[in-house]
Amino acid sequence: MSQSKPKLLIIEDDPGLQKQLKWSFDDYDVVVAGDREAALAQLRRHEPAVCTMDLGLPPDPDGATEGLATLQQILALAPDTKVIVLTGNQDRSHAVQAIAMGAYDFHQKPCEPELLALVIKRAFVLHGLQQENRRMQQSGADSPLSGIISRDPGMQKVCRQVEKVAPSTATTMVLGESGTGKEVIARALHQGSPRAKERFMAINCAAIPETLLESELFGYEKGAFTGAVKQTKGKVEAANGGTFFLDEVGDLPMALQAKLLRFLQERVIERVGGHEEIPVDVRIVCATHQNLKELVKAGRFREDLYYRLSEIVLTIPPLREREGDAVLLAQHFKNRFCAQEGRANLHFSPDALAQIAHHDWPGNVREMENCIKRAIIMADGPAITADDLGLSGAPVEEEPFNLRQVRDEAEYRAIVRALARVEGNIVKASELLGVSRPTLYDLLERHAIKASS
Repeated sequence: MSQSKPKLLIIEDDPGLQKQLKWSFDDYDVVVAGDREAALAQLRRHEPAVCTMDLGLPPDPDGATEGLATLQQILALAPDTKVIVLTGNQDRSHAVQAIAMGAYDFHQKPCEPELLALVIKRAFVLHGLQQENRRMQQSGADSPLSGIISRDPGMQKVCRQVEKVAPSTATTMVLGESGTGKEVIARALHQGSPRAKERFMAINCAAIPETLLESELFGYEKGAFTGAVKQTKGKVEAANGGTFFLDEVGDLPMALQAKLLRFLQERVIERVGGHEEIPVDVRIVCATHQNLKELVKAGRFREDLYYRLSEIVLTIPPLREREGDAVLLAQHFKNRFCAQEGRANLHFSPDALAQIAHHDWPGNVREMENCIKRAIIMADGPAITADDLGLSGAPVEEEPFNLRQVRDEAEYRAIVRALARVEGNIVKASELLGVSRPTLYDLLERHAIKASS
């Protein structure tokens, strides 16, 4: 059974405390060490994700020099290991020094098993997230979807759709709120297509004045207007053989919608001021955060163009609907910006992780990226706190990770809802829940729920 449990290394020179700590954490496969040499040997052999360490190790049991030296070597050998320093009240300055060196957290002696268990559990969760993030980056390094970091089923479904659609020639529409990564999906479609070696050209229809947009799209001939001193190709023509990405296509003026429709039908363009039809072989990918069907009803978007552009529609879920992705992305951006800013030892505090998980992220991934970069710059200590994030809203409590607790809470809510629906009738409630009456009676007793039969 111990092989299936996560490894926990306890570095403690007191044999009595070794046994006490080992007995307290039977959820883990505990290995112990009493000095620096034994600790490093156990680290190399077992590669534990988390370890607890007393700073007072021999030959300096009353000081901290040996403990701090051991910490330095552990982090040099295994930088991802979460080291929880155990310290006496008189050693607080040493604990602060250990945190500055890269320790995950510190815990006061004498040990309170329940509190220390919570700190250890959070350390394992954080280590698991970081490892998963690294695996995803490594496995997707050469993939067109390498820029997409997600473990949400809805987002993974979008990625599978991209893999199917990319090799085709279908005109594709990408829908999603601002900041969800529509251009990332568009580039993935290009990189996964036979056109990957050709150009990917992008234009934002909302960022260019209407008077200039046509010439940007289709180019112009010399003398077509004041300042047109030479013949110039447009973005569509420049993307010949590749992919052309129309971002915020919902803002395309009606006059240009007709010209774009003609290009999609005939695959030829005419430059502004020109009369020659120029054939262009380009794949069109478009994106918008607007509801194009509503724009069609309002007469602001051509219905025939809508159906031309939406041969394939990919919808990116907002970040608030992507289960677990907020924390995963936060860790990813933290690692990236810590490397850029030279702050390798920064980590998120538990209250920061809880606020990241519960924030609505109206700006989605773009807001997340800016938020984490700002927090890394503003953080004073080794931990990024909720205050550093600068997110609005009241502090939130972290949800439980213990599967038994989560299951019990969900079970309780389901039973209460079922009984309410059938007005307390046990027979009907058991049928609704898909369990036998004896099982339901057992559940009622376990959860201390009263119901009329």
